[in-house]
Amino acid sequence: MLFLHDVWVNWFEGEENGYNVCHFHEWRKDDSVELLEQVPLLKIDATLYDYIENELRDLPQQLLKDVYQKAYCRKNHERIQMDYCFVVSDGQGILAVDTIGYSIPIRKSRLIPRQEQLVYDMIKDIEPEKYEFNPELVQKKEYHILSLSPDYMRGLTRKERHLKQLLFMALDQLQSTRNTAEIKYWYTEWNPHMYEQIQHMNFDEVWNKLYTETIEGWSDRHLHLCEGLIKGQPFFEKLWEMEHESKVN
Repeated sequence: MLFLHDVWVNWFEGEENGYNVCHFHEWRKDDSVELLEQVPLLKIDATLYDYIENELRDLPQQLLKDVYQKAYCRKNHERIQMDYCFVVSDGQGILAVDTIGYSIPIRKSRLIPRQEQLVYDMIKDIEPEKYEFNPELVQKKEYHILSLSPDYMRGLTRKERHLKQLLFMALDQLQSTRNTAEIKYWYTEWNPHMYEQIQHMNFDEVWNKLYTETIEGWSDRHLHLCEGLIKGQPFFEKLWEMEHESKVN
């Protein structure tokens, strides 16, 4: 088995979408970076890699057995053994995983560029490990308003992705109210030129227009709409403040 040593990780916990497991250039000063003194490295096929990166489901039992208690982290000069912690790569992407004792990939991290290059060098001439796994599980993943498809997050910065998720949390709440006057108000805020046309539309028609027009990309219009929608809602406002206060390394 291959091993990496002195690996810096920045754990993102409970993330089912790989786009929220940020690459090194998006790590922030207030992120909690840890040092893995030793961690097993596995080369796996692309289907299993995609499953681990973009799901929070059970990992193959044999994989868990292979890595069991072979990783150690360093905290306050103390060497701590970890049950199921490992690094996987399909030759294209690289991901560190820690299940914190469970059978699902609870914590995920990217590596720093120097260690990524080391992984590519170490695995380039070896065959992927074969693990029993149902590839249909990857194909069945369904995205929704609170878990947007990677297609709608591509090209956005960490801050933009987080604010877009906040916007769609607020839109989801707006949809649940079924308040036609309110949805017309917010759609007019988004697209003032459509004011006359939407006066004769019902809730679902206006909602669908707002959803389909905001789902693509990110712009100052998105930012303005998000700021308006969350006003007066302490939980959403706190998330907004956290995003605007965070600084990239």
